[in-house]
Order: sequence, then structure tokens, then C-alpha cells
Amino acid sequence: MKFFLLLSLIGFCWAQYDPHTQHGRTSIVHLFEWRWVDIAKECERYLAPKGFGGVQVSPPNENIVVSNPSRPWWERYQPISYKICTRSGNEDEFKDMVKRCNNVGVRIYVDAVINHMCGAGGGAGTSSTCGTYYNANNRDFPGVSYSATHFNDGKCNGEINNYNDANQVIDLGGEAIKSSEYFGNGRVTEFKYGAKLGTVIRKWNGEKMAYLKNWGEGWGFVPTDRALVFVDNHDNQRGHGAGGASILTFWDARMYKMAVGFMLAHPYGFTRVMSSYRWTRKFQNGKDVNDWIGPPNKNGVTKEVTINADTTCGNDWVCEHRWRQIRNMVAFRNVVNGQPFSNWWDNGSNQVAFGRGNKGFIVFNNEDKALSKTLQTGLPAGTYCDVISGDKINGKCTGTKVSVGSDGKAHFSISNSAEDPFIAIHAESKL
Repeated sequence: MKFFLLLSLIGFCWAQYDPHTQHGRTSIVHLFEWRWVDIAKECERYLAPKGFGGVQVSPPNENIVVSNPSRPWWERYQPISYKICTRSGNEDEFKDMVKRCNNVGVRIYVDAVINHMCGAGGGAGTSSTCGTYYNANNRDFPGVSYSATHFNDGKCNGEINNYNDANQVIDLGGEAIKSSEYFGNGRVTEFKYGAKLGTVIRKWNGEKMAYLKNWGEGWGFVPTDRALVFVDNHDNQRGHGAGGASILTFWDARMYKMAVGFMLAHPYGFTRVMSSYRWTRKFQNGKDVNDWIGPPNKNGVTKEVTINADTTCGNDWVCEHRWRQIRNMVAFRNVVNGQPFSNWWDNGSNQVAFGRGNKGFIVFNNEDKALSKTLQTGLPAGTYCDVISGDKINGKCTGTKVSVGSDGKAHFSISNSAEDPFIAIHAESKL
């Protein structure tokens, strides 16, 4: 079914680990390519008040500066050293961000690039975000320090030419650190350093090319009393990464918001939402090069995330996490946390509804026809504010109201042409 297929592409959650967020906060946001100074401000002015539990930040370690294409998003995944020095900011700004966010109960999750350095095509010199010398072709990274002896022989002499070839991808195509004591000891330096800076929770970027059998080499070195580890693949982030929903059509945006809404309403896992930047479709020599686009910048310097009077973002930042439909569903998830999955209903296709115990209920209409149905919500009787179409402010609702009867049932009407064809109510949206 198209709705649930989209959900699988956009939604992402971790299911196995306690994320150690502040009690009652159940979601984090990936502030993709944001500067540390802007993240610190956002933690204080928006994320903490709106109930977000944490921020996933882009890799903080020094990387090469890619000029062709000009400063793409993926240069952050071409590490040179473990110095905290990138276009997002320096070490002092990173420390300040972590301190300020932690002070308001918002944790920092670091996207730590693991098991590779920059690709062999990175060349040599000091064209890096902190000016550290490197020679990628010779596998020489004195800033760590790594030399050619620390890399897997025979696996670092070329680039990946075909990402559909599992052998090329697994063999790392010019980026593999040896699966040995160097792997463990090199990474323990970074992890301990990050913990020292106050990063309570670390996130390893497992990379598409990491051997699973190699992970055991590194686990023992992770300071588990100071850091918590999640494994992810940064290619997972690309589908809703650079640009995100910024160039979606009206119909695509509807699907995006519904998919994120479903993810946040469902009890499975630990959820992350994406916040990105605006871009336009580009072509070079007839090739679509959208995958290259880096953050909004002026002469290579990342732009400040400015906030407009209507609370949206400026300077070409999209800030999906500030969209009413998404930040209100983050609140929904906090309210229903711990409640069982209940009162499922569907029409056999793409009209779906379900509840979370007696705390929340959500209805989706992804059909080419209107939905009109009386459903059991499981909620106490009363009038509720639909948090998708509006907000509860001073006891009043700026959007659609839903009346729940003494039997827990309510009638839902959702047009197939509605801007947001779903409705969500919860205990704290009761009027």
C-alpha cells in the first residue's frame, strides 16, 4: 500500500535501546548541517519548550573541503582527523552547544563517522576544515594519526564505482581502517574526547561499507558509562536529508506529513524527525546533481538559521520540525508514551485509524475519496482540539474540534483533497 511504503522510506526509529532522554521526551530531531551556535539557540527557544528530547548533529570531526562539486553535504563524511572543526563550528562552540542544550533537557547525539577516512580521490594537502595535512592516496592522516599500515591491504586502492555492487561497497572502496587494534584504539580516542566535551549520548555512523564482523573490534573500547551507541547508516538519511521536504509538491508534502505523523503516533521504537534546508533542482552536463547540495551558504560559509515573525525559518532553512503538524505530533507522542496500541480500524486500503490507550487517537485518509466514519477512540467524553489543523490556545482551538461521546466514539470527516488529510487528538488537547 502506497501510504505504508512511504512510511518505510521516511520514518526512522531505533527499537532496542534506552535513549536516555529527559523523562517524558520521546523524540529527537536531526538538525541537518546546522551550526552549533544555531542549535544551542534552538534548544533553548524551541526544542525544550516543545518537548523534543534531543538533537542529532552532523559529524563534528574535521573533514576535507570538497570544491568539485562545491561543498556538498557528503563532504562531512570524508574525515581527516578527530578535531572538532567543521563548517558547523569549532570546539568551543560545540562545548557551548552541548552545555546549553543539556541545561534545558535536550541531549546531543553525535553522528560519528566510523571505520573509514576520506576516499582515495580526496588528494593531498591542507584543504580541510581545520587545515590539517593529509594524503588520501598514500593513506596518510597524521592528524589522527594513521598511516598506510593501519589500513586493510588491497581494499583501499580505488573508489566505489557501483553502489549496487555489494562487494565494492563492503570492501569500502578506499576508505577502510584496518580491522585491528588500530580501529579500536583510534576510535576510543574520539569517543572519550566526545564524552569529555559533555556529549552524553554518542551515535556511531556505521556507514554503508562497514563490515558487521568488524564491530566487535570496537565495542570493548566504547566508554559505555559515558556514552550510548546507536548504529545507523548515513545513506538512510539522504532520502530525507538535503532538501528534505523543501521542494515537495502539495501532494508530496501531504504524504510526508502523514508518514511522519504515523511514525510519531505508533508505539514502535524511538523516533527521529528531519529538519533540512531549501534547494532547487540542479543539473550539470545533463546529470541530476541534487545529491551534491550542501547547506545554505555565502561564499562557503554556512548561513545563520534565522526565525521569521510567523516562527518559520529564513535564510533558505526549511525547519520541518517547526511545522505545526510535526511538532504537534511530537507532543502527541509524549502524551501517549507508555500507552498500548489500541482500537485499530482500516477500510482495507488507505483509510486507517488507531489509538494509544485512553490518551490519544489518530485517523488518516490517503484515499481518492472522502472519509466519513464513526470510530471508537478509547478517550474520555469531551471536546478535543485536532492538533493537525490547529492548536489549543488558552482553552480554545484554532482548528477542527472533535466531539467524543460517553461511549468513547467520535465521528470523523476527512476530505481526500484536504491540505492535511489526517486528524489527531490526545488527552492534553481536550478543551
